[in-house]
Amino acid sequence: MAWLVLFLAGLFEIGWAVGLKYTHGFTRPLATLLTVASMAASLGLLGLALRSLPLGTAYAVWTGIGTLGTALLGILLFGEAVTLARMIPIGLIAAGIIGLKLAG
Repeated sequence: MAWLVLFLAGLFEIGWAVGLKYTHGFTRPLATLLTVASMAASLGLLGLALRSLPLGTAYAVWTGIGTLGTALLGILLFGEAVTLARMIPIGLIAAGIIGLKLAG
């Protein structure tokens, strides 16, 4: 169950990171509100997951999910570059998340 909570925390991590782009410097109230709510949900769920998961593992997976999802959404939503130099590290992050799950 803790892994599911951690995964959801990672999804909210993606939500607030992408949401920051849509706030346009916190000048859009609805986008700002949703971004802040996503931040709170992400941290709250991370805190719950930390009740039973090791800190280093949970934090690495949480930030990894956020990084991976944000990078992929940057490509899909904002037309960011898809280059081998970017995709290899993104793949390594995904491998690290999977490795930590299998080890934990």
